[in-house]
Amino acid sequence: MREIVPGFWGTVKGLFSGKVRQVTAVDALSFQIARGERVAFIGPNGAGKSTTIKILTGILYPTSGFAEVLGFTPWKDRQTLGYQIGTVFGQRTQLWYHLPPSDTFNLLSKIYEIDSNTYRQRLKELVQLFEIDAFLYKPVRQLSLGERMRCEIVASLLHNPHILFLDEPTIGLDINAKLMIRGLLNRLSKEHGTTLFLTSHDMADIEQVCERVIVLDKGMIITDSPLKELKKMYMKKKVLKLIMDNETISFTLPGVSILENAQHNFVCEIDVGVTPIDRVIQEALKRTILKDITIEDPSMEEVIRLLYKVRHV
Repeated sequence: MREIVPGFWGTVKGLFSGKVRQVTAVDALSFQIARGERVAFIGPNGAGKSTTIKILTGILYPTSGFAEVLGFTPWKDRQTLGYQIGTVFGQRTQLWYHLPPSDTFNLLSKIYEIDSNTYRQRLKELVQLFEIDAFLYKPVRQLSLGERMRCEIVASLLHNPHILFLDEPTIGLDINAKLMIRGLLNRLSKEHGTTLFLTSHDMADIEQVCERVIVLDKGMIITDSPLKELKKMYMKKKVLKLIMDNETISFTLPGVSILENAQHNFVCEIDVGVTPIDRVIQEALKRTILKDITIEDPSMEEVIRLLYKVRHV
């Protein structure tokens, strides 16, 4: 990376000379993904996520090490691998803006050399799965962002790839569109065995789609574990919500922080390593009749925050 002195003359000087500093984008990454897995690949900006994806898809050539995707070396067999993988980028489109999605799909069928009968059957399946028949022949410029993203995913699946790389697939979508995309991705993986490799800053994408999480920091993997185990390891606290007869109740227990106590609602955060949840419920039952009980885990975002906090202590 070339370092340039700030200012106009610094920029001009930097065109001809300047310090060059070597930056390691990814450092000794090592992981394997089985067919059909749904993996979240996450980390802060600059952690090396995009670089890794570009290597795995054959766009970048690493300075050392090796990678194998579906039996191919990505940067050596990029064209062959391209027929086996699909990519979806939330901030980039492969759809023609002024044409309907159907035209892009037809073009892609030619690019991927899909037999016409196979293409028609595959498109029919995807149109039904992603429910895009209502706007299949509508210009892309007239589609909502959620409709466009569904078409983007269909475009990436026409050639029936074994792996789908998704980079921020729900960015900018409203909550209903996000829920639909997540549900469709889960269904795609379960029914068709498609491997999902997802990067996202939306923790709900990870919680609702993925079963395994690989976390990067400064180009290195700091954890690689099933989502359930990651939550269990770092989620020492639970949120307890009670709806009760009394308008308020009052008690004090170690490790219990009251978040809300009014209008028949009692909400508290419990450090289960200090006080078990059933003890808190028993104390509440001594003081009121409970109508409803909800126990929630902290968000995935909180888990990642704690993970980085432990990492940098």
